[in-house]
Amino acid sequence: MNLHDLFCFVRIAEAASLSSAARAMTAPKSTLSRAVSRLEAEFGARLFERGARELRLTEAGNLLLPHARRALDDLTEARSALDGVTGQPRGTLRVNAAMTFALGLIAPMLPGFLERFPDMRVNLETENRIVDVAREDVDVAIRIGSLPDSDLIARPLGRIALWPCASQGYLKQQGTPETPGDLASHTLLGWIDRPDHWRFTDLQGRDHAVPVPVGSVIPEPAVLQVLLENNAGIGRLPDFLAAPAVRRGSLVRLLPEFKTETVEAHAVYAAHRSLSSKVRVFIDALRGHVSQQTGKMTERPSEERYTSQAGCRGDVTGQ
Repeated sequence: MNLHDLFCFVRIAEAASLSSAARAMTAPKSTLSRAVSRLEAEFGARLFERGARELRLTEAGNLLLPHARRALDDLTEARSALDGVTGQPRGTLRVNAAMTFALGLIAPMLPGFLERFPDMRVNLETENRIVDVAREDVDVAIRIGSLPDSDLIARPLGRIALWPCASQGYLKQQGTPETPGDLASHTLLGWIDRPDHWRFTDLQGRDHAVPVPVGSVIPEPAVLQVLLENNAGIGRLPDFLAAPAVRRGSLVRLLPEFKTETVEAHAVYAAHRSLSSKVRVFIDALRGHVSQQTGKMTERPSEERYTSQAGCRGDVTGQ
């Protein structure tokens, strides 16, 4: 029996769609269709029935699915065990991350990581969308902000501060805010299309909440940075994007004496998959890089499990 055919069968069954499975696997539909045909010929039974909107497993398909999953999981376990023997992670690592995190933190650490582990390849997906890590062909996903309940395993990477920033040109025209309350008279660019608040804590421990009216909405911080650098107003950026821009002089960090909100970054992976050596070394390398860039890492935490839905979103706002 061809294990790749089993893999295609599982992906189609989980997606309930040949097209969706093909997109997730970046493979032609014809390849997946032929894999199913070979399995059906081998077992002498139909595995799928085509419904009005999706594919449905037949009785034979439902019987085969748990065994196919178990066979693939056993293969993953075997590969992980061999990695432990050889001491050298190998193979393709599929990573999903929001564009901002991929651009600001993953991409800079990858050259050194791949030089250290020459037998590994990284497929980095940067599409900002909800991914079902447990079902899609993703080994590890990076999420910034609050996490929805899920049946995934989460490893904290560190905390990221949100810096209010503006360009020198904007501040020359509009003035520099000295207190959080001063922000109310400025053009504020937000991430979400509903009223929001930016929260600050002063040196005396007092909290300040600044309402942000619905105006221009830029949900991608990397794009927001470009607008801010071109005098569009004041916005908040994750510190790993803001700090280099402040050092270059293209942006000014505002209200630095006030403590700003932070969000936590996590690496997540499916609970039913073992923590392979390639996932482990990637997470460890990324944690170290985040620590260097933000200086806000805590002691190495143990794995954290959170339960319920399998999908989670990768945006820095946590919305």
